Amino acid sequence: MLAIALTLHILGAVVWVGGMFAAYMCLRPAAGPLEAPQRLALWRRFFQKFFPWVWAAVLLLLASGYWMMIAHFGGFARAPLYINLMQTLGWVMIGLFLWLFHGPWLAFKRAVERNISEQEIRTAGAQAEIIEEYPEDKYSPSVLLLGFTSAGRPLHIQVSVAESETTRIITLYEPDPAEWAAVRRRR
Repeated sequence: MLAIALTLHILGAVVWVGGMFAAYMCLRPAAGPLEAPQRLALWRRFFQKFFPWVWAAVLLLLASGYWMMIAHFGGFARAPLYINLMQTLGWVMIGLFLWLFHGPWLAFKRAVERNISEQEIRTAGAQAEIIEEYPEDKYSPSVLLLGFTSAGRPLHIQVSVAESETTRIITLYEPDPAEWAAVRRRR
């Protein structure tokens, strides 16, 4: 039974880490020459297919790892240091994945689905104004910005206002006239 658990554990790690390696070392350089819309659509499709495998790998790693911890080592207290370090590293990776999945990935996915380019986001964001504030937002205080692209397209960009060196986009979209009066006020 230990051999099966170890095999499943290694399989989970290979899927997750191997997928990240392939994305960074192979897909990233191969996608570089593509025009932005095609490159972004490719990345969106890649992550759409890869992330379910990561979820499966996380579950497999946790189930097989903790089964081995209990069955083979007799629990947490009896596990050697390297096992506890591996467990800590695993939880750090899971935490990073959860942050990536629920933060940047969702904003990126929505931007690609809504056909909003990076340049449009930069242009709209550079001269945006705050139209709503959310001090009690789910993860950190945030604001809703209204900006316009160089073509005059209005964009709502919700960003975190937590202190950080980078701007964290939570979501972005073109305001629906049925929901927004003059793109600035909710109806």
